[in-house]
Amino acid sequence: MRSGALAVLLLASATILPAIPATAQVAASDTMQLAPDTLRNGQWAWYEEPQLIKASTNDWDPVSIVVSIPDQRAYVYRGGKLVGASTVSTGSDGHETPTGAFTILQKKVFHRSNLYSNAPMPYMQRLTWDGIALHAGRLPGYPASHGCIRFPAAFAKQLYALTELGGDVMVTDEPVITPERSGPATPLLMADARNLGGEAFNMVTMSGPAPRPQPATFVTGPAREIVQPIGRRGSK
Repeated sequence: MRSGALAVLLLASATILPAIPATAQVAASDTMQLAPDTLRNGQWAWYEEPQLIKASTNDWDPVSIVVSIPDQRAYVYRGGKLVGASTVSTGSDGHETPTGAFTILQKKVFHRSNLYSNAPMPYMQRLTWDGIALHAGRLPGYPASHGCIRFPAAFAKQLYALTELGGDVMVTDEPVITPERSGPATPLLMADARNLGGEAFNMVTMSGPAPRPQPATFVTGPAREIVQPIGRRGSK
């Protein structure tokens, strides 16, 4: 069963992609401000500090994970808000990662595969009893596992600390649509004449940068209200 619709429902509660702080991790020794779509293989980003995510998580605001096979990315949410993203490697041909809704059944900091040559699976979070799990592993840039979902080691360690047994994991064979993919909202210049009256203000739309400040203050940004005075008719 395709799970794209379930992923869309989960993502619908995330209103705006949060600004990425300067501490967003993209490699073990690097920091950058990157949106999920721009992450290259082996990179990840936290949009909130992991320790703060853990401190604010409770039974009503749990951490959940969405894994997109075509994106080869995982998206981490807390209460419907995107708090982290990472590149991943899912199952190769003949060993495809199953799609659907899963819960975390077991967690072990260090685990070895019972099926594949005793292979190490650090920070293992089991999704099925027949061998599918989240864990740290090699990311060659394409699906290459025996069905598990591999993460960069540092991200897997931080994610392990955030999740709980019974946590929700959605694996989908559809791309995950983030706000960036639909393009930025068009800024709006809107006059508020409720307390000024007359013809001093007009409502206009703006597609380019905001104009230079006039005597009244204004605030710029996507879909924000901006107040700018326009002179009265006949005034100098």
